[in-house]
Amino acid sequence: MIYGYARCSTNEDKQDINRQKRELKKLGSKDENIYSEYESGAKAERAELDKLLKAVKQGDTIVATEVSRLTRSTKQLCEIIDIAKAKKIKLIIGTFVVDCTQDKIDPMTDGMLKMMGVFAEMERNMISQRVKSGMAHAKDNGKVIGRPTTTEDDIPAIFYKHYPKYKSGDMNKAELSRVCKLSYPTIYKYLAIVEQKERRE
Repeated sequence: MIYGYARCSTNEDKQDINRQKRELKKLGSKDENIYSEYESGAKAERAELDKLLKAVKQGDTIVATEVSRLTRSTKQLCEIIDIAKAKKIKLIIGTFVVDCTQDKIDPMTDGMLKMMGVFAEMERNMISQRVKSGMAHAKDNGKVIGRPTTTEDDIPAIFYKHYPKYKSGDMNKAELSRVCKLSYPTIYKYLAIVEQKERRE
């Protein structure tokens, strides 16, 4: 069985994971066997990656478009290689094949893979450093860092239109979310703001 793994760091509004999925299908994985998620590559515990590593059996193959999609941590890459060796599976990263079905990995292959992991981790650290430097520079110039605080004035009219029905019990949160075409977390945020205002009054 050929399994694919796709990962992006930020949400689907900012990054398109479908390009990776198309590449994974070219590498032999089917849609139903592709595990995908939006998580940091440096995060040690990732739900979909953990599921994938538990699902694979001897003789299976894991495909990814590049090492940085699997992980941006050299330590975690070594752990994934150990799992691949223990389960006797193949790792295919782009055009780079790591055959762990045998007792030993070719030393050159093992070294190349770990070197790729080092570069992936170094790239993450450089990006992080640039982001921190940019934020510090913006802060020094008086710019507000992070998301602006949501206020009563930011709440759309459609929420206020249907809020009385929710308050009277004629509508629950799920229905309020649906009619307002707003996500559940957004509904919770708006309710907290409005209810806090009512308590003050």
